[in-house]
Amino acid sequence: MGQVLGCVQVDQSSVALKEVFGKYDDVLERGCHCVPWCFGNRVAGELSLRVRQLDVRCETKTKDNVFVTVVASIQYRALAEKAVDAYYKLSNTRAQIQAYVFYVIRASLPKMELDSAFEQKNEIAKVVEEELENAMSAYGYEIVQTLILDIEPDEHVKRAMNEINSAARLRVAANEKGEAEKILQIKRAEGDAESKYLSGLGIARQRQAIVDGLRDSVLAFSENVPGTTSKDIMDMVLVTQYFDTMKEIGASSRSNVVFIPHGPGAVRDVASQIRDGLLQGNAIQP
Repeated sequence: MGQVLGCVQVDQSSVALKEVFGKYDDVLERGCHCVPWCFGNRVAGELSLRVRQLDVRCETKTKDNVFVTVVASIQYRALAEKAVDAYYKLSNTRAQIQAYVFYVIRASLPKMELDSAFEQKNEIAKVVEEELENAMSAYGYEIVQTLILDIEPDEHVKRAMNEINSAARLRVAANEKGEAEKILQIKRAEGDAESKYLSGLGIARQRQAIVDGLRDSVLAFSENVPGTTSKDIMDMVLVTQYFDTMKEIGASSRSNVVFIPHGPGAVRDVASQIRDGLLQGNAIQP
């Protein structure tokens, strides 16, 4: 605002208040105005109509006795039609707004627990805005918007909350890992059972094939060599298997060697022992 030779210039988005001999006379809007000082006219002051912002930090505690710092941002402006009230009724607008913000926040937060306070920041901002709107409208000010920017618990509380969240996530991860290991063990057991089942079928078929081969060999040998008995044929088969086994033991460098009677005359004793064992097993069976 400029003043030269009784002329006053009021800037854009501003109003000036004119007084005559100390008494309010008129509101001067933007532009150039004549204010002859010689007749007691003067400009008492200028009032900006722009939106201003006030950041307020308020410390309070929640229902669960956690001390927090609430950061609120208040956007407000003076109304041109109530410029007289805005200029003359309040001496410190920012302090007045800050006092109302403190009052509302400290009345609202103690009714909420910490988690609820984080979830209801918009509701807190709405309550603050309504209270400020009702209070400041009488002084010629409009509350454009109220924002709760942050709710900051004590550093120890934040660390404890992080540890709680970390423990909860670790518990979930442990449960998932346990379920995965359980599934793997079940699948491994099912695969092992299936493998043993198939292995048993293979062994049974192998033994069946051996029995069928021995039967065919005994029948063929009896027909081609008259006078031989089944016992003679089995003794010969056992001798053949005995020498095959000795050959395999000697050929493999990693075999565990088992010492058994290895003379040709001992073959009859081995065959007798095998036969006796089979006969005793059959006799024990019911």
